[in-house]
Amino acid sequence: MPTFETLPRFTADLQHLTPAQRRRFRRVVLESFVPDLRTGRLLRPGLRVKGVRSAPGVYELIRAPDGRATWSYGRELRGGERHVVWCGIGTDEIRIGP
Repeated sequence: MPTFETLPRFTADLQHLTPAQRRRFRRVVLESFVPDLRTGRLLRPGLRVKGVRSAPGVYELIRAPDGRATWSYGRELRGGERHVVWCGIGTDEIRIGP
């Protein structure tokens, strides 16, 4: 199982989402993102993951038409398990940075 941590910015951004938006993010992470990380293969195209140009090593996951989250890989905490650092989350109305 991949390990995760959140930066203070992500935690603060999360509070600005509606309960439905938070549920959708959790569902996408648990049903798509985590299973893809477990396999070690590329993340599925439906997650629409791309690198953030202004922040090398930071990626954007588009989880809904107007929902996105930024993240990076961190140092493994358990051998062979990916570690994800969630950086920010928001909608088109809430500008997020890396």
